[in-house]
Amino acid sequence: MALDILAMAPLYQAPAITRIGPKTDPSKRPADPLKPLVPSRTKLTTIEAKRIMSILDEAINKVELVTLLSYVASNREDVEGVLGEDIMRAVREHEDLCQEEAEEEGWLRDRLLSIELQKSSLSPLTQQIKDSTKNVLRLLLSNPQAARLLQMQTQSRSAEAQNFIDSLIELRGFLFEKLVTSPMEARDKAQFIQDINRQNSNNQQIIDTLENELAERMKKRNAEVEKENFVIQELKNHLHQVLKFSENSLLRTKQEAEKQQKADFRASQARVAKIQQEILQLQSQFYNLVMENREAEQALRKKKYKVETEIENWIQKYDTEMGEKQEELEDLEAVHKEEKIALEELKRRHKVLVEEFVQIREEREINSKKRMEAEQEMVRMVRAATLIQAFWKGYLVRSLLRSKKKRGKGKAKGKEKGKQKGKEKGKGKK
Repeated sequence: MALDILAMAPLYQAPAITRIGPKTDPSKRPADPLKPLVPSRTKLTTIEAKRIMSILDEAINKVELVTLLSYVASNREDVEGVLGEDIMRAVREHEDLCQEEAEEEGWLRDRLLSIELQKSSLSPLTQQIKDSTKNVLRLLLSNPQAARLLQMQTQSRSAEAQNFIDSLIELRGFLFEKLVTSPMEARDKAQFIQDINRQNSNNQQIIDTLENELAERMKKRNAEVEKENFVIQELKNHLHQVLKFSENSLLRTKQEAEKQQKADFRASQARVAKIQQEILQLQSQFYNLVMENREAEQALRKKKYKVETEIENWIQKYDTEMGEKQEELEDLEAVHKEEKIALEELKRRHKVLVEEFVQIREEREINSKKRMEAEQEMVRMVRAATLIQAFWKGYLVRSLLRSKKKRGKGKAKGKEKGKQKGKEKGKGKK
């Protein structure tokens, strides 16, 4: 039945961005506080019930596929590689039949034909569309992968189709609950509903009683409000009298103010006349002062012109002199830069000379120290030689003296001593 209804739907429906909700699973329902209304079983036990639910699930699956045929027809290039040539050929034939039906239906409607005549004229074409829809579904169901990919495009389904699918899913939930409910649970549910109705009637009686009490209290409150309104009216009357008294007082105050204003006006007129006379005197004085100041202004203007001329001459002279000074300063700066460069060169050379001088002075100090050490060594050697010579001379003298005393001992011994002395003398000279 659902497929017969959807078979007549045109394929050029505008897509609506909606999402299809998951099928209701009674086993995953949250705990209901109305426990007697919840079936004790969560699964179907009889084969007939399972067959009924499987038929309904299959119908929902087919409806989901049929409602997406408009998306396939409008996006052929995107889904042609996924669905295959056979499915795309069947979808194109189905689209042509739907468009032909829409054109004939519009043509008949334009001619104001009766609904029975329109149905009789469209019945063969309608049967063809139904057959075409069944053929497309057969091809899709024979290709599970293509069917799954097509069902993923839920956002492209129209709003009317989505509402229809949601209604079928809701019907599935009601049917599932009906099938899992046993006769005993149905009687308990009916008894529970009766108890609820009885309790509802008792509650309604209590509500009626409370409403009557509320009405009585509202009457009392209205009476109190009327009393308060009377008091408010009395206060308004009193306020009106106060306002009237204040208006009279305001009127008297206004009259007195007008009298005072007239007296002030007369006094102000006298003051205005006196002030005008003073203004005339001041204007004559002002005219005399203007004439005097005009002559002084002319003299000051001439003096100012002379001073400005002199200042301009001084400025020109100052500019000329400053230009010359600037040129001299630039020349001096150029000379200063050259001299600075020369000074840097001299400093560099001086630094090199200072380093050379320090090195030469160190070498001279080293040579001087060596020379002084050599001279000191020579002095020590001279002193040692002198000491040796003195010692030797003393020794010779003593030897001569001893030889004279011992001349008688023999000439041979004297010659040996002479040779020995000659050797020692030669060593001392060395």
